[in-house]
Amino acid sequence: MKDLQNKHAFVTGAASGIGLGIAKACAKAGMVVSLVDLRQKALDEVTPWFTERGYKAQTVALDVTDRAGYVTAVDKAEAGLGAIHLLVNNAGVEVPMVPLWKSTHDDVDFITGVNIKGAINGIIAIVPRMLERGEPAHVITTSSQSGLSVVPGATLYNLTKAAVAAMMETLASDLQGTNVGASAFCPGPVQGNLSKTSYEVRPASLPNQAELPPPRFAAPPEPKPGEEPPKMPDFSKATISAEDAGDLVVRGVQRGDLYIFTHPEFAPGIEAKYKSMLRAYPTDLPENPERKFIFENFFGFLAKNPIYETQQQR
Repeated sequence: MKDLQNKHAFVTGAASGIGLGIAKACAKAGMVVSLVDLRQKALDEVTPWFTERGYKAQTVALDVTDRAGYVTAVDKAEAGLGAIHLLVNNAGVEVPMVPLWKSTHDDVDFITGVNIKGAINGIIAIVPRMLERGEPAHVITTSSQSGLSVVPGATLYNLTKAAVAAMMETLASDLQGTNVGASAFCPGPVQGNLSKTSYEVRPASLPNQAELPPPRFAAPPEPKPGEEPPKMPDFSKATISAEDAGDLVVRGVQRGDLYIFTHPEFAPGIEAKYKSMLRAYPTDLPENPERKFIFENFFGFLAKNPIYETQQQR
């Protein structure tokens, strides 16, 4: 979807963090924007940024886990700004980073409800409309580098982000040859407030009961007398701004990227992961020509997906 001028972007989780950065980037690219979030007060606080710059934007309050409410929100958004051309499934939450056996069932229901089911609700509500209209359109879901190369101690977060990455790969496969494209947005560290917003939107019916782990980056020990204090890096230098992340997303939409990444520093880890998988395939088994023939001529869809060939070098 190269031409974004006056196209309608529907961005969930848009009141702060990455969602707000994407919404700003869409507006700067000439799009009209529906700012969608559960927190109406937060939406009201960020709206002036758009109106003061002459960008056309509206707010839509929505709990993405509410299926019926999602359809109502889409109807409202389209009544205000016209047909939706870009769906950005960005609304997401986190739960305490603990080993899986220390997680609670409330943690499971909360994070899967928002991160997975919320994105599915958006696709089911909006993609059929995009296909019926036949205009160039695109769908993005925010995954994470943690969905591709897991972070120890964060099982629930990792699995939800891996799930939506697989979902978007499959969606892109199923949409090939149509007017709708699909991308998985897998950012590294981005400046935001996910922990705070996750606390704010967590329903009382799913209370946070897990015991919190100690801080991952503890303060260094005090130096001994006469010793120089250890030099600690500025960890903020590892992050990018939400606005820069949003610009990368918009560029990915225009390019038709399958994956949208932010940090090239993660590439060696991803390479190591897939090399480890290749090493796990048995190479010492006897050759089976008949089976090879079947996979090459009949079951190729199981062994190789051409969607991966569509990603160009960035």
